[in-house]
Amino acid sequence: MATQRTSFTKLQRDRAKKAKAAAKRERRLERAAEARIQSDDDGVESSPEGPISAAELLHEIEVTHQRFEAKLISYEEFEEKKAELLGRLPIE
Repeated sequence: MATQRTSFTKLQRDRAKKAKAAAKRERRLERAAEARIQSDDDGVESSPEGPISAAELLHEIEVTHQRFEAKLISYEEFEEKKAELLGRLPIE
């Protein structure tokens, strides 16, 4: 016996869920970028030598990549930030 195919309305619901998730992700990235820009404008800078775990550094690198892909930072800023973060990774 043949299996029933997915209905068109189910496909529409799935597409709507994916679109909603993508929009939510984009808003979250924009808010994070705005908060970071605002904190930079306030003169509050994170210490480049502060203790931070490798997982947190990799997360920061990921956020930097997302900001670059969203065209929130220039290529030069992206490379500079990435080099700084990669330089802080603990190598054992």
